[in-house]
This record gives sequence, C-alpha cells and structure tokens, in this order.
Amino acid sequence: MLESETPVTPVTFPPAFLWGAATSAYQIEGAVREDGRTPSIWDTFSHTPGKTAGGEHGDIAVDHYHRYRDDVALMADLGLTAYRFSISWSRVQPTGRGPAVQRGLDFYRRLVDELLAHGIKPAVTLYHWDLPQELEDAGGWPERDTAYRFAEYAQIVGEALGDRVEQWITLNEPWCAAFLGYASGVHAPGRTDPAASLKAAHTLNLAHGLGTSALRASMPARNSVALSLNSSVVRPFSQDAADLAAAQKIDDLANGVFHGPILHGAYPQTLFTATELITDWSFVEDGDLALINQPLDALGLNYYTPALVSAADAESSAPRADGHGSSAHSPWPGADDVTFHQTPGERTEMGWTIDPTGLHDLIMRYTREAPGLPLYITENGAAYDDKPDPDGRVHDPDRIAYLHGHLAAVRRAIADGADVRGYYLWSLLDNFEWAYGYEKRFGAVYVDYTTLERTPKSSALWYGRAARTGALPEVHSIQ
Repeated sequence: MLESETPVTPVTFPPAFLWGAATSAYQIEGAVREDGRTPSIWDTFSHTPGKTAGGEHGDIAVDHYHRYRDDVALMADLGLTAYRFSISWSRVQPTGRGPAVQRGLDFYRRLVDELLAHGIKPAVTLYHWDLPQELEDAGGWPERDTAYRFAEYAQIVGEALGDRVEQWITLNEPWCAAFLGYASGVHAPGRTDPAASLKAAHTLNLAHGLGTSALRASMPARNSVALSLNSSVVRPFSQDAADLAAAQKIDDLANGVFHGPILHGAYPQTLFTATELITDWSFVEDGDLALINQPLDALGLNYYTPALVSAADAESSAPRADGHGSSAHSPWPGADDVTFHQTPGERTEMGWTIDPTGLHDLIMRYTREAPGLPLYITENGAAYDDKPDPDGRVHDPDRIAYLHGHLAAVRRAIADGADVRGYYLWSLLDNFEWAYGYEKRFGAVYVDYTTLERTPKSSALWYGRAARTGALPEVHSIQ
C-alpha cells in the first residue's frame, strides 16, 4: 500500500443482526380460490376496470402458494437469516368472522416449518392490506367492529403459529390502508371520503392494540409483538413559518396519527386542529387510547424516500407530487393548503428520490421517540426496469448501489446509538405491485411472469454476500 492510500474499513454489522427479505400475501401467493379462500378487498379492487395498470390482478401473482418450498430454498441459498411474510386473512378466516379454515392455516404451518428447517427466522405480519371483502361490505376499516374482528383473527393465527414463530407484526403501513384506501382511493377498497379515512386510521390503531393483547394471550411470553409504520421523513421547503407549519401538518397526518396513540397514548392536538372541519373525532371512545397504547417489543420502520413540503402557492396548479399515485382526491385530509415538491436527486422507477440520509434520520427520530425500543427496518428497496441479458442474467447495479447506501445509513445509525436489530429488503421477488400491476419490479429475484421462473439478480447475490459476512461488499463486487 502506498503511504498516501487510506485503508478502507469495511462497514460491519452486529453478529446477531437479521438479514431478511419481505413479501406480502396478495402480491405473491396466487391461489385465490383454493382451500377455502374467499375474496379480499384487493381481489375486488383489482378486478374492477380501471383500478390497476392493465387490469392486472393477483389471481396467480408469482404462485408462491405452490412454489414456496423452492422460494425458501432460494432464500437459504442466498444466505438470508430471516423472512417476513403476511397472512391472507380471507385464507384463514374467509368471512372475517367465525372459525378458521384449517386448510388455509396449514399452508402457513408448512411455510413456517420449511423456513425453520432451513435456519431462516420467520416474521409474521397479520395484516398487509387484504381485508376480507365481507368485512368491507359491513363498513370496512371505518367501522369500529372491524377492530374486534381483527383481534379474533389475531388470536386464531397466534394460537396456530405462536409455538414456532417468535416475531409478530400486527399491521403493515396502516397509513396506506387508511388514506390510500379511503381518502385518495388509489388502493383498495377505492373509497374517497376524508372523514372515513380518519375514522379508519383510528380503527386500525384500535385493531393494533386489541390484536397485540390477543396475540399476547395466545402465545408464549418469549414472542415479540411489533408494528410496521411507513413513517414519513417530512422536510420543510424552507424555514419560513408557513412552510414549517405545512411540514407539521403532514407529519401529524403521516406519523403522529399512528405513533401518537400507539407509543404515547394520545393523538397530537395539532392533528385535531388541522382536521376539525372534516371530523370532530367523536368516534374516539373513552378507554380507546388505553387499549391502543399497548407496550411494544419492537417497532418496524418502512422507508423509501423523504417528503418535501411547503405552504401552498395560490398560483400553482401542478399535480400533487407526494409519490402516492394519481388521484383527484388527496390522501391528506385537511391539508389542501400544503404543496408537495419533488426532492432533488436520482430516482427509482417509482419516481421516488434516492436519499439514504432520510433512513438515518428516521431511525434516529424513533430512537428518541421511543427510547429503549428495538427497531427493525421492515421494508426498504427500489423498483428498476430489470431485464435479463442474452445469457439470462439480470444485472441491476442501481439496486446494489441503493441497498449499499441505505444499509450504510442503518450501520451509521447503529454507531450513533440506535438499537436496530435487522433489515428486511423489499422485496424478495418481483410481484404484483398493487395499483401498478406488474410493471414495477422491486424484487431481488427476477420473475418471468410467463413461465414464473425465478432468477436471482446481481443485487440478490450482493445482498446474500452481505448476509453471510455481516459486512457490506463493494458496490461493484458482483458482475
């Protein structure tokens, strides 16, 4: 080594750090009419003309229901130590009420056993947006009773899998379920009622609290119960008072509406003020906040890109640049006086700016917000227009650079005192990407949607090397 050269110190992680990947049931399983499963709101929504790109749906998806053993073997070959997946509520409890269908539960029993046989730690998410259609017909998430139905469902799954699964997540991204599903309508069930979306957010909070209690009553005490939030990193366009107020309003709607009651037992007063023309919040009943504010064993954070906002410019008529799909209806109730700006920098195929500093900021915020609570990055990843080369290989250097930058941000947060215990790449497989159909590929594993053949991309090999060594390989180490 020349005297002028500086040795490169590898970015290493704690020995017990979990290296995982994540998926969700409707996006990968298929088999929507097998073994007693009935439609969820996403079956209905995706079969409604005009709701998804190309009218695409998850009827087959990537057929994980029949190919799960091969998919688990693939994870093991890559060296993953954890896998986060969700349960299809309507596969387990078809009407959202009553006894379980054992054939549905048996699929998840087999999946868990297969993971454990390969030394992969399962992490179960109970709800990833696929509400049984019959519960939506009865009012959906704005209907208070849905929270109690969720608690019954949580108990069923906890009793079935709690002896073998130690990591549990009640809800994934309740913000999307409430505000994309019931305010902007770009997600199932496609409703556009701002008041209903706020009521849905509260019911989801109540479902988390009741579900947490149900899980704890039905499982061994050693098990961990968590929640996955897609908390936004909201940055003001300037330090002007109006822009700071705009950022506070969006922060309340994106973050405080969930972490306020869940972590602290109270909604932000500024949230009530911002939405007072939409609802009086009378649906929050005495005792609800105590039911919601259950102690957590961990918190999951999902991160993709930051938000940049300002007070609205009266002269501006540009589309809302919040990255949450195109709709004439806003997913931000009471925030029509806020403008979203495209943040500068390189972008993924979703149009989302690549900014690992946002992930570091998010981790450190919750390190302060909930001191002593272990954190997991339960989703992080990027969509790119991946294609096989003439030899059938799929080289995705942009995704490798994305992962390297964001994992380095996680390690920096750990060095700064954050207790981050694992990272779940989104996603293991290319899959049905909700309203975008199959046009956005987030997977580390390429799926040919005609043959359903799986091909690990370069990023999967790179990430597998990181998982096996506990250190980040150089960005160009996989060709």
